[in-house]
Amino acid sequence: MLSALIWLPLAGALLVAILPQGEKNQFSRTMALGAAALVFVWTAWLGFHYDVAIAGLQFVEHYPWIEWLGLNYDLGIDGLSLPLLALNALLTLVALWISPKDLHRPRFYYALFLLLQASVNGAFLAQDVLLFFLFYEIEIIPLYFLIAIWGGKKRGYAAIKFLLYTAVSGILILASFLGLAFLTESNTFAYSALHSDLLPLTTQLILLGGILVGFGIKIPFLPFHTWLPDAHVEASTPVSVILAGVLLKVGTYGLLKFGIGLFPLAWAVVAPWLAIWAAISALYGASCAIAQKDMKKVVAYSSIAHMAFILLAAAAATPLSLAAAEIQMVSHGLISGLLFLLVGIVYKKTGSRDVDYLRGLLTPERGLPLTGSLMILGVMASAGLPGMAGFIAEFLIFRGSFPVYPVATLLCMVGTGLTAVYFLLMINKVFFGRLTPELINMSPVNWADQFPAVMLVILLFVFGLQPQWLVRWSEIDTAALVASPTAIEISLK
Repeated sequence: MLSALIWLPLAGALLVAILPQGEKNQFSRTMALGAAALVFVWTAWLGFHYDVAIAGLQFVEHYPWIEWLGLNYDLGIDGLSLPLLALNALLTLVALWISPKDLHRPRFYYALFLLLQASVNGAFLAQDVLLFFLFYEIEIIPLYFLIAIWGGKKRGYAAIKFLLYTAVSGILILASFLGLAFLTESNTFAYSALHSDLLPLTTQLILLGGILVGFGIKIPFLPFHTWLPDAHVEASTPVSVILAGVLLKVGTYGLLKFGIGLFPLAWAVVAPWLAIWAAISALYGASCAIAQKDMKKVVAYSSIAHMAFILLAAAAATPLSLAAAEIQMVSHGLISGLLFLLVGIVYKKTGSRDVDYLRGLLTPERGLPLTGSLMILGVMASAGLPGMAGFIAEFLIFRGSFPVYPVATLLCMVGTGLTAVYFLLMINKVFFGRLTPELINMSPVNWADQFPAVMLVILLFVFGLQPQWLVRWSEIDTAALVASPTAIEISLK
């Protein structure tokens, strides 16, 4: 059942790559959308049959693969991965829907998108750490080409920078995985068979350091963040939607599953420093966002700040904070995907993302009133307005983290307060005021381009008003990640 989430998009990518285009190059687009829709339906079916009352893995698949190396094809789904699989299925469908119909090299483009979906699904499903690493590395390939071929003027620089940073991330993660397996003399790389408590604490801390830095680059946290704004600015809108909405969540997922899950004692020792790291990263990301003039960079730096909240929740490692971290992953995926989608519409219609150039786009007659209204709702969700998913996620993170790290939590709360500052500055300049003469003759936005944004806004309200519909999938499994009483005692000391 779970293999279908990997092999369906791979089969779609193969068909897109080898079959002829047909008239007007629409065959590749239709095939890709069809494959993504099947993955979405299948993910929904798995979610419908997933038993939220049972902790641990479900729909497990195990096949021996390279036995002499200890590598097996082990797949499983739990409350930590299921919401992220659904997020990947949804945002991939959105990204393919909003992809331009006049693409050059469309077969390569759509095949890469489906390959990216398959590799991300594989990373979320893998229950063998070496198998996870393989999927983690495979996803670099399609994303590199999607930026390098269909990106902006400096796409080559941004793609190479992304490639180098992510390659270093993979090396560090692999080194930690191999070190844990070899030092514990494990004959397998199965996640359930690796036990770091057999090692001295110093060794655990070294191995955990590789995990933290490796996934810290992917998420990213300060000072490993510099690749992200460049990648977003040069990437096309569909790629930015996937990059911010899904790819960053592979890093946060890995941080929870392999950081806390494999190294609970070492995690408790470094947790106070992680809380400080989270506070600094949140304040830095928010401060940088205030200074940006490119709308994409504003949203990109906001992602750095909001990802830091997940690190704070992971550092606290309380049942409430970890459940909130999962909600934050999903809510940020929806919010960032929405904001990048709307920024893409603005750029498509105006030819600019400069907040000092754009004015009055909310004007009803000749502006972009629906786009502007949706952007305001997205900003409100990102700033944590009650009634939307962003509020629930951030409130629960702060509520779960404050008893453990009150100062770091308060600093992160300042960071989320700054969210309203930089987004209101952007909204005020771009959408209010008098429409500039150069933009008066803008063509209206096609309803099909705005339809995905409307759906994302509806989901933000649904999960904001009924958060239990989201929490119920993961609360049991995130609670199981909480460190042992001994580790928590060491952390508090």
